[in-house]
Amino acid sequence: MSEPVLRIENLSVALPGGGDRAFAIENLSLTVQPGEIVCVVGESGSGKSVTAGAVMGLLPTILKPSAGKILLEGEDLLKVGAARLRRLRGSRMAMVFQEPMTALNPVLSVGDQLAEMLEAHTEKLPRQARRERVQALLADVHLPNPDTLAKAYPHQLSGGQRQRVMIAMALANDPALIIADEPTTALDVTTQAQILKLMRELQARRNAGILFITHDFGVVSEIADRVVVMQRGRVVEEGSADAVLTRPQDPYTRMLIAAVPRAEPARPRARPPSTAPVLAVRDLTKTYGGRGLFGGGRSVHALDGVSLALQPGETLGIVGESGSGKSTLARCIARFVDPTSGHVRLSGEDIARLPHRALHPYRRRIQVIFQDPYRSLNPRRTVGQSIVEGPMNYGLARDAALARAKKLIALVGLDAGALVRYPHEFSGGQRQRIAIARALAMEPDLLIADEAVSALDVSVQRQVLELLEEIRERLNLAILFITHDLRVAARLCDRLIVMLNGQIVEEGPTAMLFASPKHDYTRALFAAAPNLKRAEALDVAS
Repeated sequence: MSEPVLRIENLSVALPGGGDRAFAIENLSLTVQPGEIVCVVGESGSGKSVTAGAVMGLLPTILKPSAGKILLEGEDLLKVGAARLRRLRGSRMAMVFQEPMTALNPVLSVGDQLAEMLEAHTEKLPRQARRERVQALLADVHLPNPDTLAKAYPHQLSGGQRQRVMIAMALANDPALIIADEPTTALDVTTQAQILKLMRELQARRNAGILFITHDFGVVSEIADRVVVMQRGRVVEEGSADAVLTRPQDPYTRMLIAAVPRAEPARPRARPPSTAPVLAVRDLTKTYGGRGLFGGGRSVHALDGVSLALQPGETLGIVGESGSGKSTLARCIARFVDPTSGHVRLSGEDIARLPHRALHPYRRRIQVIFQDPYRSLNPRRTVGQSIVEGPMNYGLARDAALARAKKLIALVGLDAGALVRYPHEFSGGQRQRIAIARALAMEPDLLIADEAVSALDVSVQRQVLELLEEIRERLNLAILFITHDLRVAARLCDRLIVMLNGQIVEEGPTAMLFASPKHDYTRALFAAAPNLKRAEALDVAS
């Protein structure tokens, strides 16, 4: 076996005093060979991203390596100066981040940003040679029309295209090591499948070593050669992907694998007698553009004649790729944006065309849980203040609102002491539970969950899904569940609607769609979904 491109030996990174443990990483050792993909897996707080930051020399100032070595092609990165480290970043090692929109410069074109990478680490290229190199990099990651795309800005690209640009930037100077930190978490299943295939192809063609950080064992099954499992800063298991997935030894690894939603629907629930729908949407359209200063005469149909109905106690899943219209549908139903035409009937009352001043009585009845609870909770308000604010705005006395908040915080599995704490004091999963409690405090008729579990670790995701199931049963609540993860949809939803280009292309009971999808697009979505193809892994872990 050749010399590893990356060797980490007994690395420890100390945490500031007063935390729940002394080290973010403790005695970590791992290697990455040329042409190998090593996946580092674990929950939030396990030390995955700290490992990546330590290798790249991008740790926050409060974190300092206190022991060990990080050898990049034999050179100890903990002993080199800042100038040398800057030279190595982008030349011999590079990083692909989770959210490319925040990693790319919004005021520079794609081509200019790639050219910057080339100029920073190579001798100055003639203008034509630099342009040809930029186009070759864009073509290498299978982006169409490289000449045109090089002139585009990040906001003009899709999420998948932006991630491909990030990969092109990482490849610009042929690094020996690429670190990919959750690069597919926010992508829909088809785009995710394309990115994983691309990374496999580039790894094989360029013989680069890849350190791939993820919390998704479905992704691990698709891409990993070897797997390192971390818990609370320590390696608890490592080995070939086949060994870890099919014969996990550590209880923590088995728990993580068991928490992955199965890619087949749960058994159908017994349905209550049919009643009037909580929500009835008919012929809903939303059109952007057209005439006006920025319209340029071109219209975009974000929604095109969508109709659906949702019963009390039912969970209806909306699935589709980015840009299919899922979130626009949710925003139109909640009246965060105004539909162009059509009807949105809430318990029989049409709210689609009501002026905003007349919507106040209906706002309480539709509540939304967003993808990122940290951004949807006010960081300057305690949890209790966030939960009681809505009911008090609708006339509930403070004492009654506080009593309701105490009941709800217990319902979502937190103790009463959480009410006097602030959002930053909780984990991501706990914050999502708080967001659910805040939504339920309004006693809504309809709960809209818009990618509410997509950013969570699999074990936390499982807990939140179980909580939503329990709440639905106890409160007979109607839930509109928007997701790009078909495994999650299978776990929770009674019925599914598949959207493409603003239209519903297929709908029906979840079990029926999984067993016999009719539309080509639905079949493509199912085929693209990452899954533990080694089924025995789940059997072992269960």
